Amino acid sequence: QALKLANPLSAEYGYLRTSVLPGLFEVAKRNMSRGFRDLALFESGTVFLPGDHLGTESIPPLGAKPSDEVLDELYAGIPDQPLHVGVLLAGHESAPGAGTTPRTWDWADAVDFARMMGDVLGVELVVEQGTHQAFHPGRTARIALRSGETVGYAGELHPKLLAARDMPARTVAAELDVDALFDAAPDVIVARPISSFPISTQDVALVVAEDVPAEQVREALREGAGELLEDVALFDVYAGAGIEPGSKSLAFALRFRAPDRTLTADEASEARAAAVALAAERFGAVQR
Repeated sequence: QALKLANPLSAEYGYLRTSVLPGLFEVAKRNMSRGFRDLALFESGTVFLPGDHLGTESIPPLGAKPSDEVLDELYAGIPDQPLHVGVLLAGHESAPGAGTTPRTWDWADAVDFARMMGDVLGVELVVEQGTHQAFHPGRTARIALRSGETVGYAGELHPKLLAARDMPARTVAAELDVDALFDAAPDVIVARPISSFPISTQDVALVVAEDVPAEQVREALREGAGELLEDVALFDVYAGAGIEPGSKSLAFALRFRAPDRTLTADEASEARAAAVALAAERFGAVQR
């Protein structure tokens, strides 16, 4: 079902002027009213994105066929209707049990949903700090293509929106333009070959200014490390005792592997040093 939206999600921030999230809100509220507090929901559907052209004033009287010009203007006023997919996560990811402490869904889970969509389609997505009036300031990720085109948002929903919708605090969500992802997807997704050679993992913690996006630092490490780098992942962000005010520490795990041999410790260390050097050149990053 296509869902038109005229509420706080109708934002000025680019494409997200209508949304599939209101449908998820209603499903969530119905589940919670029946005692189900831990939710992981998704919905897909077409949305309406009105353009600048809204139609024509030259409508002929009843019984008269419109001219081709009038019909063209009417067709031009039909809004774009791309396919969107949204996810809403509230409560905990699992039920309580003996010896286990359920983990609360957080903004990172919403971002992981977006990354998973990109991985399935073979589309590399860029995740960076974003702003959207429907999402919590500081806990919002803008999801974009490498070209810079915004294809969605993910993160924790704004407290005022949650209160207005009678939703639990700290509820998280994501929404992506699936048609844009399809357009960016390659015709053939080539699987990465499985190597029989061992991997070499090295960690690095870099101190940068607090306004430097972690994704940009990660990209600099990827570029600087060269062909031996198989993957780089952020696993910790820290600011506090031991870190200068206005700075933060970003810890990354770098995985190195050669396709034709076992890497030596020196080769992995040289690639790591090259990655750190580029991050230092671009962002003034300093190792902890």
